[in-house]
Amino acid sequence: MPILLTIIIIGVFLIFVGIKIINQYERGVILTLGKYTATLEPGIRYVIPIIQRMIRVDIRITTIDIPQQEVITKDNVPVGINAVVYFHVENPANAVLTIQDYTYAVSQYAQTALRDVIGNIDLDFLLTERQQIADQIKKIVDEETDNWGINVTAIKIQDIELPADMKRVMAKQAEAEREKRSLIIKAEGELKASVNIKEAAKILASQPGSMALRNLATIEKINPDPSKTVIFALPIEVMDGIKAISNLNKK
Repeated sequence: MPILLTIIIIGVFLIFVGIKIINQYERGVILTLGKYTATLEPGIRYVIPIIQRMIRVDIRITTIDIPQQEVITKDNVPVGINAVVYFHVENPANAVLTIQDYTYAVSQYAQTALRDVIGNIDLDFLLTERQQIADQIKKIVDEETDNWGINVTAIKIQDIELPADMKRVMAKQAEAEREKRSLIIKAEGELKASVNIKEAAKILASQPGSMALRNLATIEKINPDPSKTVIFALPIEVMDGIKAISNLNKK
C-alpha cells in the first residue's frame, strides 16, 4: 500500500507538472529528448515531464533602441545617429533553433546596417531623405533576419546629431536663404507696384486736370493741420491743369 500510494502521488504530481497554459501572445516550442517536435498554440497544453521541454516565445512586436552611432558620411562629415527597430517573431521554431538570442542579434545587425548605409550617402541626402534611408536599412536587416524567423516591421531614425561647427554653418546658410527670399519678394512687390503706377500715370495724363487734382490731394495729405502753412512751387503742368478745369467749369 505505501508503495502504491507513493506511485499514485508521483503520477498525480507529474500530471499537474506537465500541464502548461500558453497565452494568446505566446507560442510553445517543444523539444522531445532534445529534438524539436512541435510548436504549441495558445491554450491548455500538456508537456511530458523530463522527456519534453517547452520554450515560450513571445510573438508580440518588440521594440529595440539602437544606441547613438558615430558614423562618417560619404562627404566626410561625422554624425551621431540613433534609431528604433520594430520586429516580431514570425516562426517561433526558427527563432529558437537557428540563433541563440534573436533580440540581441537583431540589434547588432541593425547597428551594422545603419553604419554601412550612412557611410555611403552624403549629409544633404541624410537630412532630407530620412525615411528613405530608414526603409533601406529595414530592407537589409529584414532580408538577413528572415532566416531566423524574424519579421522586421519598421526602422525609424530618431535623432541626427551634427558637429557644432556644422550647425553654425547651416544656421548661416538658412539665414542667407531667408534674406534671399525676402529680397525676391520685395523686388516682385516693387515690380507690381511700378506697373500699377505706370497705368495710373497713363490714366491721369489722359484726363485734363487730373494730375493737378492728384497733386492737390497729395498736398492735403502731407499737411492735415490747417494751422500750418506750406508753400509749394507748382510746376507749369499743374497751372495748366487748373486752367483746364476752369475752362471746363465755364463751359
